[in-house]
Amino acid sequence: MEGRDVYLVAGLRSHLGLQNGIFKEVPPEKLGAALLRQLCVQVPVAREAQLVIGGNAVGSGGNLTRLLALEAGFPVETPALTVDMQCASALAALALGYGQIRSGLLDVVLAGGVESSSMQPRRVYQPWDVRYTPEGFMTAQFSPDTNSPRAMLEGAERTAQVYGVPREELDRWAVRSHQKAAEARQSGALDPYVVSLFGSTRDESIRPRMNEKLARRMPTLFRKEEVAELLTQAEREKAGDGTPTLTAANACLTQDGAAFLLLCSGRQLEAWEREEKPVRPRARIRHVTTAGVEPRFSPLGALEVGEKALQEAGLTYSDVDDFEYNEAFAVISALFARRHPDCVDRYLPLGGALAYGHPYGCSGAVLVLHALAALQQRGGQRALCAIAGAGGTGAAVVMERV
Repeated sequence: MEGRDVYLVAGLRSHLGLQNGIFKEVPPEKLGAALLRQLCVQVPVAREAQLVIGGNAVGSGGNLTRLLALEAGFPVETPALTVDMQCASALAALALGYGQIRSGLLDVVLAGGVESSSMQPRRVYQPWDVRYTPEGFMTAQFSPDTNSPRAMLEGAERTAQVYGVPREELDRWAVRSHQKAAEARQSGALDPYVVSLFGSTRDESIRPRMNEKLARRMPTLFRKEEVAELLTQAEREKAGDGTPTLTAANACLTQDGAAFLLLCSGRQLEAWEREEKPVRPRARIRHVTTAGVEPRFSPLGALEVGEKALQEAGLTYSDVDDFEYNEAFAVISALFARRHPDCVDRYLPLGGALAYGHPYGCSGAVLVLHALAALQQRGGQRALCAIAGAGGTGAAVVMERV
């Protein structure tokens, strides 16, 4: 066991609650703190973390992770930092923790994230800022060419139009996601990785009865004339008739949730063994990476960073037993299937974000936990987790079960 190898020892997530749902009145720092306390109960060595890194996308700002670490009872000497890579924040946190351990600077890191869409604050630009409006804003600006509060939805609609993915194809992926998630709930595949907090009993968004007929009833999120306005002339020439595709079924819902992972070095595992502490690694982190894509087509970030991760790790798609892509929009899944049809049976076998929802700041850590569950359930060894972020970014991790 190499001293600088990086291992995933343990991890937990909360149930995932709908915006204004089960965690409506729980501040994100208290939700994250409650999760960390539970993780420390299950795996006491988590209290030995030398650094806590947490993702957060729509919180109040400041170093939220430091606040939640203190709320969780970590020593004041334990530093903490907050990462904002929007949807990719938790995987970015994992990547930072991986780097600290891989370089030999640290041996034990907690990485993950927390989000409360229910408590997303409203902000106001200064009156002399050209973006100022009296009502303020809730969605940050992600790209120089737009400050639209619907930038991510617009990017998904634009991607579906330019790549010729019709609504019917998107809806099929939404149905699949709910069916797979319902099966996972029934089998208990995720039970070891999910903890009840503040009286929660279930992931709130899964719809076992979702079918194509129900999906077809959903109104589109854009009108046809709005779709035309999203596209440049060159893009319109590729887009066919511009029939809207996005609905509340084939675009994920926003959530409240928390998820954290305990990472450590090989030498730390050996030290714990000498100290007779019962710690067994669940996986080795083989590679981490990030990427950037054109912000107008931000969903492509997941596809491109996944490709990059495998290339850098010296692997092919046939080497991967489980693909956990953050299914923020069904167009991500549809394009993955078009590019890699032979991998569909290994893609999100427990369902994806179209069913579970998307608690931005912690979604990457949720993917990692779902990958662990899927590998265990199916007897696989290697997983690729990939996620797109607002503004045209992506983060990915390749992990191997041990």
